[in-house]
Parts: sequence; structure tokens; C-alpha cells
Amino acid sequence: MSKATYLECSLCGTRREAGAVANLCECGGPLLVRYDLDYIRHRWRRRDVGNGTPSMWRYSPVLPPADQFIVTLGEGWTPLIHTKRLGARIGAETLYVKDEGLNPTASFKARGLSCAVSMCKELGIGKVAIPSAGNAASAMAAYAAAAGIEAHIFMPRDVPQANYLECKAYGAHVMLIDGLISDCGRMVAEQGPKEGWFDVTTLKEPYRIEGKKTMGYEVAEQMGWELPDAIFYPTGGGVGLIGMWKAFDEMEKLGWIGSRRPKMIAVQAEGCQPVVRAFEQNEPRSTFFENAHTVAAGLRVPKPLGDFLVLQAVRDSGGTAIAISDEEMLADGVQLASDEGIYAAPEGAACVTAARKLLAAGFLKPTDRIVLYNTGSGLKYPEAYSTRFPRTAASEQDKLGGLITPR
Repeated sequence: MSKATYLECSLCGTRREAGAVANLCECGGPLLVRYDLDYIRHRWRRRDVGNGTPSMWRYSPVLPPADQFIVTLGEGWTPLIHTKRLGARIGAETLYVKDEGLNPTASFKARGLSCAVSMCKELGIGKVAIPSAGNAASAMAAYAAAAGIEAHIFMPRDVPQANYLECKAYGAHVMLIDGLISDCGRMVAEQGPKEGWFDVTTLKEPYRIEGKKTMGYEVAEQMGWELPDAIFYPTGGGVGLIGMWKAFDEMEKLGWIGSRRPKMIAVQAEGCQPVVRAFEQNEPRSTFFENAHTVAAGLRVPKPLGDFLVLQAVRDSGGTAIAISDEEMLADGVQLASDEGIYAAPEGAACVTAARKLLAAGFLKPTDRIVLYNTGSGLKYPEAYSTRFPRTAASEQDKLGGLITPR
């Protein structure tokens, strides 16, 4: 079975050898993995996909690592939940939530890091480094531990506590930085070459996007190979949205779907909305968003490297970009939980607010089939949700855990 045939720069189109250690193109553009889809389509039929493993690796013919190098913790094949109560509340007759919080390490980041770390194992890379706002760090630490690879992680000092604890438990080397993910990325870029680290920063290597694109394959399969009318995606780095757009193109070339595409809707936070601002100003790329702040850690990315790919997908699909306040996303996160039993990360909850607003504005019709992506579990964000449900302790015995709390 054919795997990748070459890597292609998303900016200048330059091709390079597949199966080699690679970061960005010389022009600074992210590299994308390409396959001989005509060859694959005659050897891998759509009807055979259902016989695959209940994980993202059911799509392994269009994922780059050789089978013997796959590092998996059971990522992917997350549920697509028909949320009838929430749909009725916001005016959508057919509303679904794709719950990525049920992945290993409780976020969609497991998909990308499973694929990237698998390729590191195949390519003989022994040390990896990543800047992260939280969930990518947790995922890389977990998969690096599973692969026996040394992990170096740079995170903002105010990262959610759950992410910090996870990374330490997995044995990663963690550096907390006074700054944003952009500052962490700069430190990885500066120290990496001296320390021999392979940089796994978002889109600075070609393989994380391949794991994340499986969200597109899954939503197509789970909806009977008929894509929805609209997809809402929380957009920090935006790789999940870019990956799904890539998956739709691949599936069309495989003969599995037609040319119709969902409206791709990028959802950001009001306190960090570089893509929204670029979309509204009809710019091809974003500019650095100063003083970025939001409780949704995954949305606090002031300048996404792949912004031009996000904007292209949004515009080509007839979609839009929308910014949501922290107060709205937390309120709708609680509403989603009480309506449907889905405890979403603030990033995913922001999609609820966005859908409600775009339905009310008439951008979407009540009859549209709508999918909201919840990219992580609300359990990763106790600090954010504690602002909705404050809890005070009058004494030592009243603290969380009471007398069994370690002293």
C-alpha cells in the first residue's frame, strides 16, 4: 500500500522527498504531505473503511507512518452526537457535536501528535520540542513517553494546571515562560538547533496536520459520506480546520465524496482574533494580535503560521470567521453541559455561541446540518469554569479532598 509520495510547500509549491526529516520550506511555507491518490483509490475502497480499527488509524493508507512505527493510545473515532435539546434552543433542526474531548489526553491534539511522534520514531528522531498553550504539550508528552522519545516542552506560565501536571507526570522536561505561545515558539527555535531537538511546532513539520485531518474523514464517514452544511471549528493555530479541508480534497480524489463542501466557520476569542480581523479586512494573512488574552488557552495564538490556509478554506467554502467573548463561551459551555451532558472546553463552547449568533443572523438556515467541534474536555479547564462556580474554603477540612488531601 502506497504511503506519502512527496512533500509540497503550501506557499511556493516546491516538492521534496517524502520520508525525510523536514520542517519548513526554505521560503518559510509549511510543508504538506501528498499521496498517489489515484493508486490508492484502486486498492482501498470506501466500503472497506468500516472494517478498520475504531481509531484514526482506520485511515492509515492516507497517513504517512509505516504500520510498524505507529505510536497509538487509541486516538480518534470520537463520537458525533446529535444534540437535539441544544439544537432546539439555538434554532438548529439538525445539530451535532463532534466530541474530541474523549481522545487520549482529552483533546484533539492526540491525533496530530500520534502521527507526528510516529514519524519521529520512523525517522529515528530521539528528541522533540514543542511550544504549547496547553493541550498539545500534554499530547506530545504522552506520545513521546509511549515512543521512548525525550520531550522538551515550553508553555506560558499561566497554562491550565492540568496540562502542566500531565506533562510532568509523563516525564517531559517542562519550561514555564512569562509570555505567550509565540514567546515559547521563539525559545524552541533558538535552543532547538543547539540541543538537537526536532521542532514539532504547529505546521513547522508536516505530520501533525495529517493526524488532525482524520477529523474530516471521520465526520464524512459518520454522516454517511454526505458532508454537513456547516462546520464550526475553534481556531487557534487552525491546523484542524486546514487538515479537514485537505481531507475533503483527498476524499473527492478517492471518489468517496463529491465537490460540495461545508461552510467552514473559524471561531476565535474576542481577546485574540487575528484570523477574524484578517477575514473582515479581506487580507490574505493576519497580523500579530497584541495583548492577546482569553480563558480559552487554545485560542490564545496571536499569529497563526497557517493563517493563509485557514482564510483560504473559509473563503473558498463560503464560510466566515467570528469572535466570541469569554463570558459567552463559558455560559454556553455550561448550557451545553446541562442540555446534553457534554462538558466542553471553552474553545468548543465558543462554537455553540457562534452557531447561535449565525443562525439568528440568518447566515445559516434552521434546516442546515451543522457540526460543532468540541476540541477538548472541560475537565482540562478547572480555572476557567471555576469563575462560573466559585468555591471558598473556610478551613483546612473544607478544601478539595478534605482530610484525604496530602499534607
